[in-house]
Amino acid sequence: MDLELNYFSNGPEFSDRSQLTQPEITQCMSVMEALRNWREADRALSEASRRYMRLNESDMRAIRMLMQAQKQGRVVTPKDIAHEVGISSASTTKLIDRLVVAGHLIRAPHPKDQRTICIDVTPQTAQAARETVGRQHARRFAAAAALSSDERDVVVRFLTALAEADEPQGDLAAQ
Repeated sequence: MDLELNYFSNGPEFSDRSQLTQPEITQCMSVMEALRNWREADRALSEASRRYMRLNESDMRAIRMLMQAQKQGRVVTPKDIAHEVGISSASTTKLIDRLVVAGHLIRAPHPKDQRTICIDVTPQTAQAARETVGRQHARRFAAAAALSSDERDVVVRFLTALAEADEPQGDLAAQ
């Protein structure tokens, strides 16, 4: 187990363990360790995808958002990309320029607003992303399919509770 997990998870000042036996505490720690291992594997896979496509994190976020928008039939402007990625309009222009030159994006006239343009993912980039993400999704789906129906229900409840537990609280929510 890594230092962060040991430091933050083992202290009784953060979690009430009075109703748990030592084997139950150990089992909970194993769940936390398995989550950490999955997060590391997910992070490594994302990094490998970025290297394969020669993209940085902002580029990948923009492309993911554009592909989702294309699936939904939505038009995306540079302003939409700036909002999604959390960067300035100047940085968005540089991002789009870089991805157009690299053959990942295309600019097109906006269908309703002549003052702006819309941005689309090239068919080649969409195909490459679908293939890599598709393979990843298929492996994850197979892992879920290998569980029983009851086990999947437990996992869904756990992950939903974990997502709720990870909502920013107090000082973090204000930022």
